[in-house]
Amino acid sequence: MSKSFKSDNFRYDGSRPFHHKKAATKINDLYKDKADYASQLEEFRTEIDQLQSLMYAHNRYGLLVIFQAMDAAGKDSTIKHVLSGVNPIGVKIQSFKRPSDNELDHDFLWRHIQHLPQRGDITIFNRSHYEEVLVVKVHPEILTNSQKLPKELTKDLDKVWKQRYNDIGNFEKYLYHNGIRVVKIFLNISQLEQGKQLIERIEDPTKNWKFEEDDIKERAKWKEYMHAYEEAINATATEKAPWYVVPADDKKNMRLIVGQILIEELKNMNMSFPETTTERHAALQKLIETIHEQDRSAQ
Repeated sequence: MSKSFKSDNFRYDGSRPFHHKKAATKINDLYKDKADYASQLEEFRTEIDQLQSLMYAHNRYGLLVIFQAMDAAGKDSTIKHVLSGVNPIGVKIQSFKRPSDNELDHDFLWRHIQHLPQRGDITIFNRSHYEEVLVVKVHPEILTNSQKLPKELTKDLDKVWKQRYNDIGNFEKYLYHNGIRVVKIFLNISQLEQGKQLIERIEDPTKNWKFEEDDIKERAKWKEYMHAYEEAINATATEKAPWYVVPADDKKNMRLIVGQILIEELKNMNMSFPETTTERHAALQKLIETIHEQDRSAQ
């Protein structure tokens, strides 16, 4: 890893404002070549797996990792490449699509609460409750027409967004107080690079299934989305639930940065393997001889 790399460069915890126009979408390569990239990524996978095993044994913390990005920024591939080496028993991935009628009959956090990590687990949210202040903010008709809220609650939309920022902040604070750490990652792709990725999905038959015509319609609202991301990040970035704005034009760089972020966040937890008492250690030693006796009798 480049010695100049620090995940703090991409971290927003409320101590400084996030300005989208000033945020990089590409940085200098953090790898020498493809082989160096593959080697670093493999080291990250191994370390994340070890830390997750430690978290599972410690059984006090859970980790919720939220990925947000514009379409074609690389959420799926990043999750796949960074976490493919981690024991699947300890990692759960939840993608959130358009809410169902049943989900719309509940509050906007309800469907996300169903999938929170239990102690010892890493849970990945591919999109999340932040869609409620991103997509819904860009398309307020969703709020007024589809979400079945009383009309008196949607008269002042500015007030609605502020309330939702507060609700999300309180929700994430609640999770922290219950041992669930929250890390939020915004994959910051440029509009030009996103266009290239969308064209590739159209031209490559094996990727056509990823393409939706609505992606082009949403792309026309790029400025509105970037404004919504900027406001959401600034309103909800805290020390206990930070945002990381990761340059996403180079997928290899992006994956290495995400890997480093996860490792640092896991290391920040005060974790250890359960200690064995002297009595239990002595009892376990006796069981070794029992195993040997069983093996001898089986021969």
